[in-house]
Order: sequence, then structure tokens, then C-alpha cells
Amino acid sequence: MAFLDQNPALGYPAAAALGLVVGSFLNVVILRLPRRMEWQWKCDAREILGEPEIYDPPPPGIAIEPSHCPQCKARLRWYENIPLLSWLIQGGKCRHCGVGISPQYPLVELLTMLLSLAAVWQFGFGWQGFGALLFTWYLIAASGIDFRTTLLPDSLTLPLLWLGLVAAHEGLFIGTRPAIAGAVVGYLSLWLVWWVFKQLTGKEGMGHGDFKLLAAIGTWCGVQGILPTVLISSLVGALIGSVWLAAKGRDKATPLPFGPYLAIAGWIVFMWGDEIIGTYLRMSGLADAP
Repeated sequence: MAFLDQNPALGYPAAAALGLVVGSFLNVVILRLPRRMEWQWKCDAREILGEPEIYDPPPPGIAIEPSHCPQCKARLRWYENIPLLSWLIQGGKCRHCGVGISPQYPLVELLTMLLSLAAVWQFGFGWQGFGALLFTWYLIAASGIDFRTTLLPDSLTLPLLWLGLVAAHEGLFIGTRPAIAGAVVGYLSLWLVWWVFKQLTGKEGMGHGDFKLLAAIGTWCGVQGILPTVLISSLVGALIGSVWLAAKGRDKATPLPFGPYLAIAGWIVFMWGDEIIGTYLRMSGLADAP
């Protein structure tokens, strides 16, 4: 890792290539994990209800099943599965059936590459950079799934929380106490908003996965990062949500995923939280207060 720090001309291209490869894998996670979850829920429900077993083959796994066209199911060869390039060369279509391939694939790969470069630019190629990459990749996967399905899987949010605690124990970004406090305050703050909203309206304003995601973000950003994360996510959510509802012509009662906005805000605070808080204190005059 020190070698890459000393040779950025090699380090950044390597980080870009790694980001593209990981982005390709994150696409698989975003598409396949919810299907596996739904299949498992159905199996569990039949078992609990005592219904007779029926043959219900599981959907493709995340790491075992080879990539294939979603439409014609043709298995993709290596040159059809090169991150970003294959989609561009093939004009966004399957070589076998000619059906268009979702732009989600190149967008996630490009986003992962860019954010990975930003992470190593900010934290270097050491253990801090590695931790920042893990945090970034988990947020991308969780956001993609929540955006598509309004689900935030425990299999993503809870490992992200534990990884944050491990990073805090090793002193990579913050200490253990701020990380634990961040997890507790992050979870309880959104739970309190959910509880008050439910008491006033009788409806649930957000899912419990959002509580867990903010708790996980708290282990990486600390308790001091919770308020900026909530404020930024609320602002971004209000702006993007309003535009999205207007563009889609949907009713205001349509549920919108909040996880992507939490992830955007959490990543911003993780990357530049000290600068954001410092700027706010200077602008408010609190930095000069006795």
C-alpha cells in the first residue's frame, strides 16, 4: 500500500479499475439479493403456515451463478462482461437477443469508480483508504437496492455497522466511544421521528432499515456526524423527491426510499464532515465563542 502512495500514477488507475470491477459485482448484488430474500421469505412463510412444499427453485445466487442476459438468459462471455466498456461497445443491447440492457449497469460501475477514486484521494492507499472503500461500496449497494425495491437488507446494514465498530476499535477514523454513540443516536433519532409521525398520523413514515442504516453511518462518522447527515439527507430527499414525483406524476402518498439520501449524506459527512462542521461553526460565530 505504501508503494501505491509513493506512485500515484499507478495507484489511481488501479483504484479506477478496482472500482469498475467492484461496481460490476455491486450490480449483481443490487439485482439478485432482493430476489433471494423474497424467495427465502416465501419458503419461511410456507413452513410457518404449514403449507405443503412445492418445487420453487431458488433464483441465481450472488457469487456462484455466471452473468447472463436478463431477457434471453444467454450466458455472457468474458468480453461481454467487461465493466462499462462492454455496454458501450454493444450499444446498450444484448448481442444475442438485441434487447436493450438497463443503463443501471454502466451507471453503477461508473459511480463506483468515481467514488472509489475520491475515497483513495481523500484517505490514501493505506488502511484508511481501504476502510473508506468498504464504506463507499456498502452504501452504493444498499442505496441501489432501496431505490429499486424500498428495502434495506439487514445483510448489508448490519455488516456495515460492525465494520464501522471494528474500524473505530482500530482507530482508523474515530474512536470506539464516538462510534458506539453514533450508532445509538443514529438509530434512536430516526426511530423517534418514526414513532412521533405514527402517533400523529397512524402511518409509518419510514422503514426500520433506515434506522439501521443511519446507525451504521454513525459508527463511521461518529455522533457528531448524525445531525449533518440527517439535515443533508432531508434537504436532498426533499429536492430530489419533489422533482421525481413531479416527473413521474405520482401521488404524494407514494412511498419514496429514504436510504439513498441517507447514503449520499452519510458519504459526504464521512468524506468532509470536519470541514462542513468547521465551516458551520465559523459562519455561525460559534467557533469564536468562549
